[in-house]
Amino acid sequence: MKGLVVALLCSLCVLAGCTDPDARPGEASPNPAPEPTASEPSATDGPKRSDEPSQQSEPSETPEESHPVSLPALMDKEYDGARLRLGAEVYASATQRQYAVTYRSGGLTVSGRIAVPEGEGPFPAIVLAHGYIDPAYYVNGQGMTREREWFADHGYVVLHVDYRNHAESDDTRIGEADLRMGYTEDVVNAVLALRSWDGPVDEERVAVGGRSMGGGVVYNVLVAQPGLVDAAVVWAPVSSDAVDNYDRWIGSDPGRSDLVAELDRRYGLPDEAPEFWSGISARTYFDRVAEPVLIHHGTADDTCPLRWSRETARLMERDGVDVTLTEYPGEGHAFGPQFYASMEQARRFLARHLR
Repeated sequence: MKGLVVALLCSLCVLAGCTDPDARPGEASPNPAPEPTASEPSATDGPKRSDEPSQQSEPSETPEESHPVSLPALMDKEYDGARLRLGAEVYASATQRQYAVTYRSGGLTVSGRIAVPEGEGPFPAIVLAHGYIDPAYYVNGQGMTREREWFADHGYVVLHVDYRNHAESDDTRIGEADLRMGYTEDVVNAVLALRSWDGPVDEERVAVGGRSMGGGVVYNVLVAQPGLVDAAVVWAPVSSDAVDNYDRWIGSDPGRSDLVAELDRRYGLPDEAPEFWSGISARTYFDRVAEPVLIHHGTADDTCPLRWSRETARLMERDGVDVTLTEYPGEGHAFGPQFYASMEQARRFLARHLR
């Protein structure tokens, strides 16, 4: 029976653009990906933005009355991230320990997992936003398990966010119809909860990372709360234009007709309500981004097309963001052969910007 559930979960993840190829329900220490077989593409990262004069255009103005489901609403929101509580230990090795956790976000209890390196600390930290896995099948700590373990092995406290409506988190009436705005709030609050925790975290050195859908959540965090973190890293991210993501995974999927009808009722579809869809698209507000950003993307990604990241990087550069796009020849969405190459690139990037 367990094998049937896992097989069903894996098939659903493939259809939905799930991002962690070795994610298994309840597993904290997945089998490692194979060592890279191709050399890492060269990339030159710009200097840390906090040490430079601002080269950004004037920040986008926020409407006086923002739509409650929008990035401008998240710009104005008062956040309550706190009460990070450790639960059961779920994994231990010579280099780290991992625990189930909960914290407060938007009046909700949100679950997740935390990995803490062995040693006294304080340690730099990274908050991880996982990719899409159907909330009905998602279990605590699933997605980005490789990244969570790797970062902790290299001296980072890692807080992996389950998101609302996932695992042991509280559910909301709106569910997926809030189009990731709730997930964005949960990641912002995860950073705040981690910083207020009495564990071995260096609150002056905190980054955020995400894969696939989680990469889009990271973009949202950067525009909603500029200056919240010190740097951001994404792998195989979705588009920074919400319409691209709607067209690829919602509007074109007959199995999501109920969600399409709900979005139409609440907001109007993209052709009918362009202002709403612009308001939930991170690229509309890239001129607000204050942190350096590293984007990893494989040239053979058939889930999130490389052109999306090329356009995101172009628009970020236009708006003065310190952005680096590293392309991995022949690599697919899941980052198998070049997973470790991407992690070493991320390590060097974060070492420059988390000082």
